Amino acid sequence: MIDFNKLQEEQIKLAKKVVVKDSFEKLELIGGAGAAYHENIIIVAIVVCDYKTMEIKEKAYSVAKAKVPYAAGFLAYREGAAVSEAYAKLENKPDVLILGGHGILHPRRLGLASHIGVLLDQPSIGIAKEILTGEAKGNKICVDKEARGELIVTREHAKPVCVSPGHKISLKTSVDIVKKCMRFPHKLPEPLHLAHKYANDIRDKIVKGEIKIDI
Repeated sequence: MIDFNKLQEEQIKLAKKVVVKDSFEKLELIGGAGAAYHENIIIVAIVVCDYKTMEIKEKAYSVAKAKVPYAAGFLAYREGAAVSEAYAKLENKPDVLILGGHGILHPRRLGLASHIGVLLDQPSIGIAKEILTGEAKGNKICVDKEARGELIVTREHAKPVCVSPGHKISLKTSVDIVKKCMRFPHKLPEPLHLAHKYANDIRDKIVKGEIKIDI
């Protein structure tokens, strides 16, 4: 049985370590981390790209059992271990990592991107499909008068995505980076799009028996 009250307390403590200002020296490599599922198995893929050209520099994946059920606001406890395992396999760590989940746009200021950012000491950005907390005022998403995220329309006629800083990065820079990583016709920034595609490819190979797993 998962004690979500205990996890909430841990999130509140970790959230105090989150830095929401630009704390990286260079931006040459940009990464995306995406997840795919098959039954109770989670596949997390990370793709690292050249920031200027979006050329793939490295990719890695991990496979693990999903030990924690999905619960809004606790995604890091479901996907975090697999993200960390895939990240550990990278020889070229990204200067900034984009994750499919919220950053500080979270009831306890610790969505997946912030949680992973703190644990890995990695500048990170969160992108999500839905607003988890706060309200939209124009394109800004505010919680208690603090702008914690921004809505961005990344593709014509598509719903906007929610961008929020994860760790060691500001909201403005997070938005700028996401916009620069867009490649038509994809709705997600290219590193994250490629990571989801890679995770899905690995999942399909597992389902077909082309990749054997022992977990």
